[in-house]
Amino acid sequence: MDAELQPNASLKGFNAFGVDATAAYLAPVRRQCELEHVLADPRVAGLARLVLGAGTNVLFVSDFSGLVVRIQIGGLQAAGETDESWLFEVGAGMDWHQTVQWLLGAGFGGLENLALIPGTVGAAPIQNIGAYGLELAERLHGVQAWDCPQRSLVQMSTEECGFGYRDSAFKQRFKGSRIIVSVTLALPKRWQPVLGYAELDRELKARSSGSPSAKDIFEAVCTIRRRKLPDPAQLGNAGSFFKNPIVSREQRTDLLNRFPSLVSYALAGGRFKLAAGWLIEACGMKGVRRGRAAVYDRQALVLVNQGGASGREILDLAREVQQRVAEKFGVMLEPEAVIV
Repeated sequence: MDAELQPNASLKGFNAFGVDATAAYLAPVRRQCELEHVLADPRVAGLARLVLGAGTNVLFVSDFSGLVVRIQIGGLQAAGETDESWLFEVGAGMDWHQTVQWLLGAGFGGLENLALIPGTVGAAPIQNIGAYGLELAERLHGVQAWDCPQRSLVQMSTEECGFGYRDSAFKQRFKGSRIIVSVTLALPKRWQPVLGYAELDRELKARSSGSPSAKDIFEAVCTIRRRKLPDPAQLGNAGSFFKNPIVSREQRTDLLNRFPSLVSYALAGGRFKLAAGWLIEACGMKGVRRGRAAVYDRQALVLVNQGGASGREILDLAREVQQRVAEKFGVMLEPEAVIV
């Protein structure tokens, strides 16, 4: 069985920035067996490889002279249970938000705080997506991945995934060597709302949700995200372009003394997470436009393609934002988006 390889393929429709770039080869993969054949194809031997889901977190700054593997593996099925959780195995190519919505509609809460995050299910563990007080790691039982060097399927527990803040072993130890083909989610049998973020709390109170259900939280999160973030179909963007920086207690105290309105959140171990959007806005960068690239005027954490921007234009703007924040606050913002 020959792999389906598309030479000199456009990637414009496969990245949320809508940047025009080309791959030497593009391979759509709908089943695990197709992935095996693609990786073994002699036409791509020795080429650099990039695995894409929906491309919602990728910025292409040039053409890609290797193989782009586009994971489109579907499927969602019950996978048993533990004492605490209901388990569901979901194909890596499934849309994340639609999966959250379907499971909630079927009566299984637990993912509602992560509603409307763009991208595929397989990309979620790589980034350890998180929002409004919840990270994917807290709702994951394990992943099934193709080990490229061993040419075999491996089962990985949550611990083996090495999760951190917007980080995982797939970005570190297993970068380039393991490709996620399915994810097993663990949804709590004894559901409790995950609250605590002020913005979510205000939205729920505005809806008179004194004891909010999972559906209430889902709808509130969707409303907040639609209010703050542009639709990539209308305005090219990858959501939050930068991670929220994490600093020591001492550094946070020093910053608070100089900037009393600094927005920060306490973390375990005496560290603090700073709101990157606040830092950018405080530097006067919110709404700033450079050519066809801009900082979104409703949320400074988002960079947007105003139409026809190159990846280089967007990257140059990102570097300007980093420089301004570093000069004012002594904090270097780290991109959340993957720059290729």
